[in-house]
Amino acid sequence: MKRDLIKLSEGIYDLVIIGGGIYGACVAWDASRRGLSVALLEKSDFGQATSFNSQKIIHGGLRYLQHADFKRMRESIGARRRLMRIAPHLIHLLPCIMPTYGHLLQGKEIMRIALMINDLIGLDRNDYIDPQSYISRGRIVSRAECLRVFPGLWEAGLNGGALWYDSQAYNSERLLLSFLHSAVQAGAELANYVEVTGFIWEGGRIAGVKAQDVLGGDHFQVRGKIVVNTSGPWINQVLSLLGRPHKTPPMRLAKVLVLLTRPIVGEYALGVWSGQRYLDEDAPINKGSRLFFITPWHKYNLVGTTEQPYEGSVDHCRPTEGEIQDLINQVNRAYPGAHLRREDVLFFYTGLLPRRDKNQNEGQVQIAKHYRLIDHYALDGIEGLLSVIGVKLTTVTDVARKAVDMVFRKLGKVPSPDLNSATPLWGSRAEVGWFKDYLATTLRKRPSALDEEVVRHLVHNYGTEDERVMRYAEGNSAWLTRVTKGSPVIWAEIVHAIRDEMAQKLSDVILRRTELGEGGSPGDECLAACAQMMAKEKGWDRLKTEKEIDEVKAIYKPAQ
Repeated sequence: MKRDLIKLSEGIYDLVIIGGGIYGACVAWDASRRGLSVALLEKSDFGQATSFNSQKIIHGGLRYLQHADFKRMRESIGARRRLMRIAPHLIHLLPCIMPTYGHLLQGKEIMRIALMINDLIGLDRNDYIDPQSYISRGRIVSRAECLRVFPGLWEAGLNGGALWYDSQAYNSERLLLSFLHSAVQAGAELANYVEVTGFIWEGGRIAGVKAQDVLGGDHFQVRGKIVVNTSGPWINQVLSLLGRPHKTPPMRLAKVLVLLTRPIVGEYALGVWSGQRYLDEDAPINKGSRLFFITPWHKYNLVGTTEQPYEGSVDHCRPTEGEIQDLINQVNRAYPGAHLRREDVLFFYTGLLPRRDKNQNEGQVQIAKHYRLIDHYALDGIEGLLSVIGVKLTTVTDVARKAVDMVFRKLGKVPSPDLNSATPLWGSRAEVGWFKDYLATTLRKRPSALDEEVVRHLVHNYGTEDERVMRYAEGNSAWLTRVTKGSPVIWAEIVHAIRDEMAQKLSDVILRRTELGEGGSPGDECLAACAQMMAKEKGWDRLKTEKEIDEVKAIYKPAQ
């Protein structure tokens, strides 16, 4: 992937995408693979905002049973299967257990029926997927088994647990980058750190966008027949650039918090009732409280979520110490065996999602349940502009396909066939066979300079493109060494991020191209070494290098 602003300014594209989060990346991938010319602009780094702040669960919609929303369950199961098929190195099984209590809505009799319905609705859940991703049927486990796996559960009324299988993104940032790489291979043009500053109007319709290079300051235009707004929480700001009234209601936001902690649970994810009263007015069967999920991920756990109304700046959304401590307290009340303390929190993820305003009188917030595709001609009389408002990571491919179908129709074309459901993403070449076989072969053939942990890390993050990364070390064997002892990341990954993945800032490398910053700050020595590498590659002076280091350190601090 190369950042070429001159080329962007010279073309006329079928669609110009505003926003490089997971939804923008997936729309770019779907459209380019189906023959449309695509330009994508992101004002900061790809996936830096809400897409980065995720609990990384790719779920099949079991929770939608309480709404009797079988359509959404089918969408989720199909979207989960698609991700498992096209990116087997990045999407892995996640076994989950929810403790059952009594014999009513949280009891094992109801949950046994729910698991049976879930399996029935998802009969095709394993069609054409990698064997490592095979999803077994759900079942009820005993009280003793539940306590063995999760010692410290509330025992009063506990009579077992519901076991089912979902999936988890091994690295959601690499998943997003795989969509972008695949889009570029199909002809898309991308650029990060390019802010849209206005729209081009011609003959009463939108014909592209005005843009500014955030890094260099230059202003230019990117012309397109259709503009697709996938800016997420920035939708209100983007629509304000129209310069004329519109009828799209302002999107109200909720601040969502997830904690990265030391291990609390092991092999299984735990869904545990919060005990705090929660009313879901759309649910025919309301269980009266909400679930927290504690999920194993790499060497850590992801714990969440909490939601609260957010009215502040979308550019400066960070958790406070009070919000972090409140989530810790709630988790400890729901699962006393967690024994979670503030020093156990290694990092935190905060994102902004569209919210509904029901239950405000009770101080509750509900995240919007459904995505929205907005044709601004039908709503506002503005031709040439579409907006995509996504909610879930799981269904991103399904929403992107529907958005691109709409683009085809706006262009006066019949939507081309969807070939993407079986087309492997970048890093998942079909000819290499099943993922486990490829991993085993790669381990056998690994260079002597790489230990097994590093090879596993490379294959899980880059899949079949691991050789591309290692190729950077052909002229410098030192680039096969680890950046720091505590991480399997090697120097070749840093070079790859800078030269072939548009990493413009130190934070891009530490947080979104590699795993260096996933478990908290990698330390002053690591940051300084990586900053020096980037300074050499990008020509930074001493002041710029120090500023980049300070910016990364600030990311790991809560808001004051």
